[in-house]
Amino acid sequence: MKGIADTGFLVAFANANDKYHPWAIQIAAGLTEPLLTCEAVLAETAFHLESTAVVLAMANEGLVTLAFDCRDHLPQLTKLADRYGDRKPDLADLCLVRMSELFPKHSVITIDRTDFRVYRRNKREAIPMLCPPEA
Repeated sequence: MKGIADTGFLVAFANANDKYHPWAIQIAAGLTEPLLTCEAVLAETAFHLESTAVVLAMANEGLVTLAFDCRDHLPQLTKLADRYGDRKPDLADLCLVRMSELFPKHSVITIDRTDFRVYRRNKREAIPMLCPPEA
């Protein structure tokens, strides 16, 4: 599976008490290569888990790999921030939208179905997502 990891997925994977933990473990068990992500997602994940060590372990053990540098995409991120300003997107979401443009065969693995149904890559294309089943 080719995927781009969002914060919610990583938090659910690492936190056995998270309601999406079983779903995240199931996704991780099916991986054949590291999920792509960005530093903003790792920072958010560390914040939510209150553990940088856990997040670094995810990278060191090959669950995720960094595949994005904001410096290389500032003009595109700025345009996305302007386009979705009414939604007040965080930097991680904007980076994931841009990553979806750069890696079109990768689905964004997220629990944030609401925002990622609205966000578009290349202005018009729906972003392929992998989300937990709706309750």
